[in-house]
Amino acid sequence: MLLLFGFKTALKAMPGRAATCRHCGAFIHHLLEEQATKFTLFFIPVLTVSRKYRITCTNCGYVSSITGRRKRALELR
Repeated sequence: MLLLFGFKTALKAMPGRAATCRHCGAFIHHLLEEQATKFTLFFIPVLTVSRKYRITCTNCGYVSSITGRRKRALELR
């Protein structure tokens, strides 16, 4: 019996916000992205193993990781 399994990482762009960058200090639009790693069985995603969020400054390109709680707070504003 042949069993094909593996992991797939998907990057999803989410609506960003205008905020002050911690690196350059500019009040500018930031991009919000979700990175999800999924377990696959026969190339079909079965379950999500991990989920990470990051925010990127469009001015200087500084990328920082954020928690799921902070991501939800950014979506509510």
